[in-house]
Amino acid sequence: MTREATLLAVTPGDPAGIGPECALRLAERHPDLPLLLVADPDLLRQTASRLGIKSAIREWREGDPVSAGDIHCHTVKLARPARPGVLDPANAHYVLDCLRQATTLVQKGLAGALVTGPVHKGIINDAGIPFSGHTEFLAELAGAERVVMMLVAGDLRVALVTTHLALREVPDAITPKNIDSALDIVHDDLRQRFAIPTPRIQVLGLNPHAGESGHLGKEDELVVKPSIARARARGIDAYGPVPADTAFTPVALADCDVVLAMYHDQGLPVLKHAGFGRAVNVTLGLPFIRTSVDHGTALDIAGQGVANPDSFYHAACLAQSLCRAGNP
Repeated sequence: MTREATLLAVTPGDPAGIGPECALRLAERHPDLPLLLVADPDLLRQTASRLGIKSAIREWREGDPVSAGDIHCHTVKLARPARPGVLDPANAHYVLDCLRQATTLVQKGLAGALVTGPVHKGIINDAGIPFSGHTEFLAELAGAERVVMMLVAGDLRVALVTTHLALREVPDAITPKNIDSALDIVHDDLRQRFAIPTPRIQVLGLNPHAGESGHLGKEDELVVKPSIARARARGIDAYGPVPADTAFTPVALADCDVVLAMYHDQGLPVLKHAGFGRAVNVTLGLPFIRTSVDHGTALDIAGQGVANPDSFYHAACLAQSLCRAGNP
């Protein structure tokens, strides 16, 4: 592929959700984006027929060219035919196999980046497979010791020290090791992937008012502040801890390249309010580029032909941009 058009491996996600519809709409509306859908071709053909998409769906094999106007598919077969809006634990292994095979394509250099659609964590766990999310699954698959979830909406970036944890478990996970590694990964990936020479990282406090000098919790004084000091000693432009209730004002955001939040719902509600439908999930710390949509499976509208592919589009565009930034 050319530098301007790197092949992207795309996993549509749970076959019962809106992912297959969105992936096909993306391919139909943006033939300039070279996409390789990693999915069951029969599922894609049935979905395309329901949507009135006329493009040919071609089963791709290693070495095949990717031609404009066709929809190319790396075949992974469903365990059972999928019905829109109806989850089936029998297809949980299919969802994970799509991710495994798409990752292999990227690791082998056959695709430049991985773009993932929405999965349903509950049905995968119901199938007896422990699964806390894409981020953790891909980290294990890639052998990455530590990764960081970051969401991007335009110029707003929010990264997380912890991801899918119950709130009562978060304070125990705010450790020097976790904050130190998150700061290193965010700094390195913003430099290498996003081409920001000296990323400025605003670090949020864990507690209200960043602990109020220890009166509202000790973690900010005893754990967060020392981690920031160590990061600065390593040459990382980090500052804080900043109270979360004032960190997202326009003045505060104008002074940073990324906000590092301590937990999932501390930072992501603000970002999704600001950019829902165009926000992109990026996994930092992987040995390859991975972006994802910012929405779930939306089972209530699956199969109705009304799903909006815009988030998939933004995820694919950011993946292309990161591929270019990494290969100037």
